[in-house]
Amino acid sequence: MPTITALTLYPVKSCAGMALQEAMVTDAGLSHGPVCDREWMLVDSDGQFLTQREHPKMALIRPSLAGGRLVLQAPGVAPLTLALERRDAAQMRTVQVQVWDDILQASDEGESSARWCSDVLGVACRLVRFHSDARRVANNKWTAGRDVPTRFSDGYPLLLISEASLADLNQKLLANGQSAVPMNRFRPNIVIDGIEAFEEDYAESLNTDRGGTKEEMICLKPIKPCPRCPMPAVDQVTAEVGVNPVDTLQSYRSNALMDGAVTFGMNVIVSQGAGQFLHVGDALELHLAF
Repeated sequence: MPTITALTLYPVKSCAGMALQEAMVTDAGLSHGPVCDREWMLVDSDGQFLTQREHPKMALIRPSLAGGRLVLQAPGVAPLTLALERRDAAQMRTVQVQVWDDILQASDEGESSARWCSDVLGVACRLVRFHSDARRVANNKWTAGRDVPTRFSDGYPLLLISEASLADLNQKLLANGQSAVPMNRFRPNIVIDGIEAFEEDYAESLNTDRGGTKEEMICLKPIKPCPRCPMPAVDQVTAEVGVNPVDTLQSYRSNALMDGAVTFGMNVIVSQGAGQFLHVGDALELHLAF
């Protein structure tokens, strides 16, 4: 039976994640206490989002929770501490930002945060937070017409990958004389074990199996294969850019559903159970789509 082996929350888009033992499931992604997945983001002077694709040093920005605040750490600089309570609207500077084709409002975190992030990356940027009044939804081509909320993710609330899929890739990398890569290169929110390699591609749903009532069940629905970009070439510990494992995936993971794009992992929505908790070690019932 499939089990959850890792849960990871990414408070700041494209920065390091926080490994968790439990996380609340919401329609817009995982949350932990007052912190939600991809709730913050770095943007340039035009409000365009920044990622490790162009700025691999973002991997060095490591978030944690301490004393009811979000703390960002990076080598060579003092930590940046952010209040989690939202300020009064009159005190906030609202800016327009863009994530892919979506343009929406965000709250600017101020000059000291902008200086800190700019110093770490070596490029002028600002830190923004998803605005409490903002609304962004996933592409409903893949959600059967349902409006599924998300924040600053690339497009969907959750990303799921199996241990077996990574093991399959690493076997091929080693056979080609390359080094194996850790799961963090692919930045999933949920990692599962106990299924065959790439079996997640064919899942209709993954449901918690805790012996409770049907109303207590969490139902995760994989809906869209995740196309891969240059980011898996970035070492998430050192921020060094090396050989991209996607080059090896290219030989056997071209996906006709995605016009030939290389895919690894599945984008997931929550079809039931928002407000309940997932835990590392939870057993899941896998229902295949055929």
